[in-house]
Amino acid sequence: MTELSYHKQEDMKNTMKLRELIRDLPPYTRDFFRGIEQLTSSRTRIAYAYDLRVFFQYLHTNNSVFSGKEVAQITLTDLESLKPVDIEEYMEYLKVYSSAEKKVNSNETQAIKRKLASLRSFYKYFYKKEMITYDPAALVAMPRLRDKNIVRLDADEVSELLDHVDSGARLSDKQLQFHEKTRVRDLAIMTLLLGTGIRVSECVGLNIHDVDFKNTGISIHRKGGKEVTVYFGDEVEEALLDYMAERNTLTAVSGHEEALFLSSQKKRISVRAVENLVKKYTQTVTVSKKITPHKLRSTYGTNLYRETGDIYLVADVLGHSDVNTTKKHYAALEDEQRRMARDKVRLRRD
Repeated sequence: MTELSYHKQEDMKNTMKLRELIRDLPPYTRDFFRGIEQLTSSRTRIAYAYDLRVFFQYLHTNNSVFSGKEVAQITLTDLESLKPVDIEEYMEYLKVYSSAEKKVNSNETQAIKRKLASLRSFYKYFYKKEMITYDPAALVAMPRLRDKNIVRLDADEVSELLDHVDSGARLSDKQLQFHEKTRVRDLAIMTLLLGTGIRVSECVGLNIHDVDFKNTGISIHRKGGKEVTVYFGDEVEEALLDYMAERNTLTAVSGHEEALFLSSQKKRISVRAVENLVKKYTQTVTVSKKITPHKLRSTYGTNLYRETGDIYLVADVLGHSDVNTTKKHYAALEDEQRRMARDKVRLRRD
């Protein structure tokens, strides 16, 4: 039996999780998730489901109009009766609230903005389908986010980091015991992330046959399922070749035979494991920066933009569907480029 790809397995897992999440939501939510299925990833739909569950629970417990109704009994007519102020009160609630499990939750502006975006998409779907005639969520302004500096490693930190991954420098005695067994794999993963800017999910989803040494490229699945080839340089090639020599000697657990990167249990390495791996090694280089796999992606994007000055190339390589997303993240570097331009044109000869 052919092994399902990592992405197919994740989609199946996410589909089952989504069914579980919407089981206690009003019946018409199923129409919404069916309607957006072709336009969104399974992970996005799960995020929507979590957000909608919080919203409906809020209506049930905090809005006096719905206090006598269970969540599943809240109708589209009920939702249509809400005013923009009701949505604004919900956003205020999201800052700090208790869940059904009595757990205290809090949200920063970014998370509140995402939850409002989910609600807007929900209302917009039924408005376009003419199942409601009023959309209060569309009348609520999105929270404004303060611009944040991109957290990334500088060139010296990148070099030092890879040296530490290779040597095990500054690891604890316990960590060194594992390092002896995982050094080659860890160096390949870290070099690949820093040398290509791929997402952590794209990294763990790689299969052995996705690596093409002849054309120095890897075949990855982007968000939305699009398959693209990302090319790598000499340093990444060397690290991958070293790991492939080791990988060919390993026998993976049944169902994981095609996986490129294996855990110590000989299963496909998980996203969480790579996140922990990145945290472990980057803490040997810097404690002031909280480095995640996504920050390694930002590090690559920064280096590529500094070398090329081509924001469209950076957007394409990183897989951003909208170049404005890339511009937003690298605005500070664009200013740096403009500052450099001031000395490029001479008005008078010396």
